[in-house]
Amino acid sequence: MHRILLVQGANLTYLGKREPHIYGTTTPAELDGRLNGHASDNGYELEIFYTNIEGEAINRIYDAADSGFDGLVMNPAGFSYAGYALRDCLKAAALPYVEVHISNIETRGIHCVLSDVSIGMITGFGMYGYILGLEAMLNLLAEAQA
Repeated sequence: MHRILLVQGANLTYLGKREPHIYGTTTPAELDGRLNGHASDNGYELEIFYTNIEGEAINRIYDAADSGFDGLVMNPAGFSYAGYALRDCLKAAALPYVEVHISNIETRGIHCVLSDVSIGMITGFGMYGYILGLEAMLNLLAEAQA
C-alpha cells in the first residue's frame, strides 16, 4: 500500500473563510473528508498535515522520507513566495513531489519558488486539483513499480 503525505502550507487552515471568491467555501474538514475518501476508495494511505510554519513543513517532510512514505503532494500556499529552505528540503528528501494550487497562480502573477523541484503542477482546478494531484502521484508510483 502506497503512503502519500499531503502538506497543506501557510494559510490553508483558513480555507472556506479566506477569500472565498478565489479559494471557494470548502473547509479544511470537508476537503480532508473528500481526500481521505479518495484514499480509502483507491487503496492507499494518506496523511494530511497542515502548517503555517515552514520549519514544521520541513521537519514533517524529512520525517516522511525517513519513515518510508512513497510520495509527497503539497500545496505550498504562502510558502510559494520565499520557501527556499523548503525547496532545499524537497531536493534533499528526494520524495517524488507533485505541487497543487487551488487557483491558477500564473493568472494571478504568482511564481512559486518550489515549482522547479516538482515533477509537475496542478493549478487552477479548485479543490478538484487535490484529487488530480493525488491521481498523478499514484500514477507516478505505479510507473516506478513497473
